[in-house]
Amino acid sequence: MTSVTPTVDRASLRRAFLASLSGTSLEWYDFAAYSVAAATVFGHQFFPAGDPLVSTMAAFSTYAVGYLSRPLGGFVFGRLGDVLGRKRVLVITLLLTGIATFLIGVLPTHSAIGGTAAVLLVLLRFAQGVGIGGEWGGAVLLSSEFGDPKKRGFWASAAQVGPPAGNLLANGVLALLALLLTEEQFDSWGWRVAFLLSAVLVAFGLWIRLKLEETPVFKRIAESGERPSAPISEVFKYERRALLAAIFVRVCPDVLYALFTVFVLTYMTQELGMSRSQGLTAVMIGSAGQLVLMPAFGALSDRMNRRKLYLFATIAAAIWPFVFFPLVSGRSFGLLLVGIVIALVIHAALYGPQAALITEQFTERLRYTGSSLAYTLAGVIGGAIAPLLFTSLLAGFDSWVALALYVVVTAVVSAVGIALAREARDETQVVVS
Repeated sequence: MTSVTPTVDRASLRRAFLASLSGTSLEWYDFAAYSVAAATVFGHQFFPAGDPLVSTMAAFSTYAVGYLSRPLGGFVFGRLGDVLGRKRVLVITLLLTGIATFLIGVLPTHSAIGGTAAVLLVLLRFAQGVGIGGEWGGAVLLSSEFGDPKKRGFWASAAQVGPPAGNLLANGVLALLALLLTEEQFDSWGWRVAFLLSAVLVAFGLWIRLKLEETPVFKRIAESGERPSAPISEVFKYERRALLAAIFVRVCPDVLYALFTVFVLTYMTQELGMSRSQGLTAVMIGSAGQLVLMPAFGALSDRMNRRKLYLFATIAAAIWPFVFFPLVSGRSFGLLLVGIVIALVIHAALYGPQAALITEQFTERLRYTGSSLAYTLAGVIGGAIAPLLFTSLLAGFDSWVALALYVVVTAVVSAVGIALAREARDETQVVVS
């Protein structure tokens, strides 16, 4: 039976939406800024060696650390979120990620403190990953648990807007720095500005989150005495199907995003001989569209069966690479733009409803833990290794067909997840004033 919780005012809903958006935007702002710095600066600044390629590869290894440490954050903060509450844990994760990012901006380089600089960079990157691992699950719940469960697709999409928002913001900052500074100035100190500016996002996120009350759902759980004492054990013992479903549905969208925002830049420059700026422009235009499309698809999933919408988008994701690669073979920027924009529309159709689809697999009292574990574990087997696998497949088969087939395999995995997934449970109705 559906009961009614105390009224939630629309101001609280808007604050919860912004609080969720700010945290995930910081995450992806950091990742975008870090990827550029790892490719251009960190190699010789923190890992100097005789071979520039070796230095760059060492710098990229710290990028991977940010993914590999995410599951630890999911385990630690997911558990705390179900025991202590959503708001309190999200303040901690935001501070952890933000402080680590800011400290990278003031970190002495190898020339100042020797090998200690590289060690500190890896430790700060590890801390970022831990904070991010606990951020997503709570950010989704923060916005969705203040809203009507019947509109969860829309409210939960706040956390999903973070990737395009963060990428656009980071690329905008880096483009402005490139315009204002010489190459020597950027290499010397300009790159630090991008990391130091993360403090603005942290301050805004803290201001919003500290003004919020705990979510109505967690309040009800706490008042009823149903808070779990060992949520991780309970998820693995009682909600294994939900966890597998939530992990599997994330794999294809992560790989699709890696293909059309990261690896596509390598493919178009090395295989097609096009300029990197053309690819970046296309990705930024597609990302700008996602700012609107993700909440729109989230809202659409509230009006139709969420699993069916996700399945249709998964099928589209499996088909589109077979259209995209022949489409761009003529090296036309216009066709490249169309191809990337459509790919990111498909991704938005998956990523927008994804937060709601994942969180509603778990019971309310285990939702932070289950969602965090699914997000972080899927990230390791999906997005973290996708660029490396795409590179290896292209080198090994010298054909885009191998890349497209890899996407098909991930689509099958996500389709299995959709089959395992349950429909949304009947939950407490939140009244909005």
